[in-house]
Amino acid sequence: MSPLVLGIVLYSVVIVGVGIVAARMNRTLDAYLLADRRLGPWVAAFSERASGESAWLLIGLPGLAFATGAGTVWVGVGCCSGIAFSWFAVARRLRIETERYGALTLADYFEARHGDAGHTVRITATAIILFFFTFYVAAQFLAAGKVLNFYLGISQLQGMAVGAVLVLFYTAAGGLLAVSWTDLVQGVIMLVTLAVLPVAVLVELGGPGVLQAKLAGLGGDYLHLAPGATGWAAASGVLGSLAIGLGYMGQPHLVLRFMAIRSPGDVRTGRLVAIGWALIAFFGAILIGLVGLAWFGPEAMGEGQIVADQEQLMPLMARTFMPEWLAVVMICGAIAAMMSTADSQLLTSASAISEDIYRKIIDRDAPQARLVALGRWATLGVGAVGFLLAWQADVFVYDMVLYAWAGLGAAFGPPLLLSLHWRRTSRAGVLAGLVTGTLAVVVWYNIPVLQGALYEMIPGYGLSLGATILFSLLRPDTGERQPMEG
Repeated sequence: MSPLVLGIVLYSVVIVGVGIVAARMNRTLDAYLLADRRLGPWVAAFSERASGESAWLLIGLPGLAFATGAGTVWVGVGCCSGIAFSWFAVARRLRIETERYGALTLADYFEARHGDAGHTVRITATAIILFFFTFYVAAQFLAAGKVLNFYLGISQLQGMAVGAVLVLFYTAAGGLLAVSWTDLVQGVIMLVTLAVLPVAVLVELGGPGVLQAKLAGLGGDYLHLAPGATGWAAASGVLGSLAIGLGYMGQPHLVLRFMAIRSPGDVRTGRLVAIGWALIAFFGAILIGLVGLAWFGPEAMGEGQIVADQEQLMPLMARTFMPEWLAVVMICGAIAAMMSTADSQLLTSASAISEDIYRKIIDRDAPQARLVALGRWATLGVGAVGFLLAWQADVFVYDMVLYAWAGLGAAFGPPLLLSLHWRRTSRAGVLAGLVTGTLAVVVWYNIPVLQGALYEMIPGYGLSLGATILFSLLRPDTGERQPMEG
């Protein structure tokens, strides 16, 4: 048995074991979906970061830096800014508000906060989550297939199946508690990979000066901050990269950690851990792409070359430069990145079905055992649809993630931010923001001339923000709402 296969087997045994242990602790839906709101700040922060930065961080972002050069730094700036803003502006207040309303999901919170007796907001939010998470989960399975295809020589479909089976088992069994503890381990592995690999290759290369000289010697625009563009094209490229950060506050699977952290006071520690993790991880991922470009050259990528596409760069570098045992750890890190996001998205999808639809609309008196079982079956169902979509996908992981990210960020971000901080936010405003953000992203993405002009997050987010404010003013909530707490 090869060291990589042995490493994957051992890693799989550990996370499956965690799922089995956690399954015994999930006697209620509250425990399954929110771990009874008792996650410590380190576990919550590592879980939020590992879930937020999926396989695109280890596979997609280094590949983008390899293909385009230094301009990718704007992605790191935008994402780190968005992470910090989300932890400062959303985390503590959302933790307070969701406990006060007894909310287990974002739809729960919106309904209770705005008195949505007709469940319109709940149903709309659930539909948006299930739609975009199907693409998001598919992207994670696709990434696992690429990594295992490159390293083990198995087909991409077989690699996808291995990743899907593992993540579906422990997520369906263990709920948020299993997801969070496995995310802690996965987050550590990801951070080690993104910190050690680029630095080791940079040293082997000869240092920053040599890196700059080699990139300059390749010709093209690899050292330009807006490669291959001038005027509006350059500005839109930079704005699009920065705008990725807008999506963090609108990702249901990330804000779930804010809701589950042990106390509002723990948010301060979690915030410092999460921001520190992000700074190391993002700029490490970008550096992997740049040192890989300097070492192998752009001609290494393509049909019949060293790598078939840019998103196989990280596995290639780990295998080339690291001792075999450490390369195994890093490849497990790439698989961990897939799992740590897919598990959270699957769990959030399960909560949308079991809590937001079944318990709150169909059967309010359903026994806890039935709700937990329904959550598990929902996890498996969404995972199966995501797997089928990944099987048919012909796009990069990076592109698929950006689409789902924009949809969720534009739909949920403005309504959530305003609902937490602006007293006049109304049910009509939240509903308008959800629908407008979703439609804007879907339409923009599917019109090539618009997609090429500007990342769909920007118009989607702006229109959602405007719609939330406008409809909140035009159609305010009736009746007394409880005052928001600080």
